[in-house]
Amino acid sequence: MTSRNPAHGQPEEPRHDDGTAGSAPPHGVPFGEAVRVWTRVAALSFGGPAGQIAVMHRIIVEEKRWIGEARFLHALNYCMLLPGPEAQQLAIYIGWLMHRTRGGLVAGALFVLPGAIAIMVLSWIYAIFGHVGAVQALFFGLKAAVLAIVLEAVMRVGRRALRNDMMVGFAAAAFVAMFFFHIAFPLIILGAALVGFLGGRAGLAPFLAGGGHNKAGSGHPVSDADSLLGEEIPAHARPDIRWALTIGATLALLWLAPVLSLLVLLGPANVFATIAVFFSKMAVVTFGGAYAVLAYVAQQAVDTYGWLKPGEMLDGLGMAETTPGPLIMVTQFVGFMGAFRAPGGLNPLVAGTLGGLLTTWVTFTPCFLWIFLGAPYIEALRGNKALSAALATITAAVVGVILNLAVWFALHVLFRTLHRTHALGMTLDVPVFASVNLPSLALTAIAMVALFRLKIGILPALALCSGLGLLYGLASGTL
Repeated sequence: MTSRNPAHGQPEEPRHDDGTAGSAPPHGVPFGEAVRVWTRVAALSFGGPAGQIAVMHRIIVEEKRWIGEARFLHALNYCMLLPGPEAQQLAIYIGWLMHRTRGGLVAGALFVLPGAIAIMVLSWIYAIFGHVGAVQALFFGLKAAVLAIVLEAVMRVGRRALRNDMMVGFAAAAFVAMFFFHIAFPLIILGAALVGFLGGRAGLAPFLAGGGHNKAGSGHPVSDADSLLGEEIPAHARPDIRWALTIGATLALLWLAPVLSLLVLLGPANVFATIAVFFSKMAVVTFGGAYAVLAYVAQQAVDTYGWLKPGEMLDGLGMAETTPGPLIMVTQFVGFMGAFRAPGGLNPLVAGTLGGLLTTWVTFTPCFLWIFLGAPYIEALRGNKALSAALATITAAVVGVILNLAVWFALHVLFRTLHRTHALGMTLDVPVFASVNLPSLALTAIAMVALFRLKIGILPALALCSGLGLLYGLASGTL
């Protein structure tokens, strides 16, 4: 294979290989270093999509300067349009940009690995002991730290995406639409995209204002030109029909072959076949992140399939909220319990483990498919003003969506009781202030001071609050 001389624009090698070439990539980041960085990102990815995106931005853009602000937001905008966990898809996108196919595979796989292991361990504990009281006490302080991370993420993403009053207005409208009127996420994104596209085509200044060059949370502006990847599209990131067909067919086979095999070999009534089909369908309709689909999953798991008992979905959600990785990883707990309770001839714990792994496989494998098929075309359209305006408007609306998630999370962390009210077409969960969880409030305040004022970093904040939570559990006798 030949290597590319960036100064002369010579071809580096076939555009879409597995990235195993011996020469160093033009941006100078060795693949081994990338593996270490993605492992670190995965280990720190607490707090749902808001916290995960904030962690990724801090490490990839601000600290490592692999890509610039504009490219990061452009990729994020595309991932927000896709079904599935947008933070994991963003990791796949950036990993692919930096180190080709294997870069995307490693970044995406590492992103879910810590959460998959943690949820599996907690599922075993749950199945064996019948409750997770000790585990919940252990993670009590961690929830407060996660809330602070999510709130910080709203500010960090907002500073980058809300470049003018128009974008602030889109964020506010998206928040009101979701929080007060429960308008579906896809409708909000579709409306923002349409308005942004028309505004960009019309050449309206608020839609065309450049982004990515302002100072961010760390005070270090990172433009695309200043990043290691640069402004140009890497050779391997250009559209290639042959590669798209090859990678698309391979990933589709890896995703759907187990599903079809289980249906044929075990029949549609078997719990493993049912899990495979149900969560494969979820993988293509989970627009708007985990919160948008978890209510439906819970209803089906309890009422239709009998996989969970009433209230157990909240236990699983508590596990997912206090472990790294995508929040949608809670589906692994659902699949585990479903197979655990209908093991057939298998040991229940073995059946549960297989059910959980199957759920994770059919949930996350499609994410690689969406990125590898679509990202080359999204990169090619990076200079399209109308498309860029549409994506920028989507990002502004997503800030409002993230704020909605942050408020939802805060209500459930800080208050024990919520009262649902209906008025003027609005539905609102109002906290019962007498039910405020004072220990959670105190720990959240400590976490916010640590992050916002002392700037001690995410991992020390998590360690601090989890340690304080453990001490509180010991002192109160809840462990």
